[in-house]
Amino acid sequence: MGKYSDSQSDIFSVFNSSGWKSENIETVPQDYKGEIFSDEYIRVSIVPAGRGVNRASVSGVVIVDIYTPAGFGPKRQNHIADRLDAYLQNRSLETQSRGITQFLTSSMSPLGTDSVNTSLQRAKYEIPFNFFGVLD
Repeated sequence: MGKYSDSQSDIFSVFNSSGWKSENIETVPQDYKGEIFSDEYIRVSIVPAGRGVNRASVSGVVIVDIYTPAGFGPKRQNHIADRLDAYLQNRSLETQSRGITQFLTSSMSPLGTDSVNTSLQRAKYEIPFNFFGVLD
């Protein structure tokens, strides 16, 4: 495959893992159009926005929008961000194509009540990544 497909596969493999699934946090990709059956979920966006060390590499950021019920404070959002850190921060994943995706240090920003669904509050979790592809 290629650097964009491989890095995306690596990143989504974290959210498809049995460990993440056991967290019971509904997880959807950025362009998801289906129904969401929970008042707590995350939306994952992968932004491959930078150059890598070679033409088979790329750097970027994973942006996770965290949605929780409004009116209960930031405690649950912080907990979800901490759980994301446990799976991503300072971790490396090896791809099936011999590449490696490396995550750096995260940040989180509370954004307040969601403008589309005012029964939810939203926070933004961001973590930079580097995908190191192997040249053939």
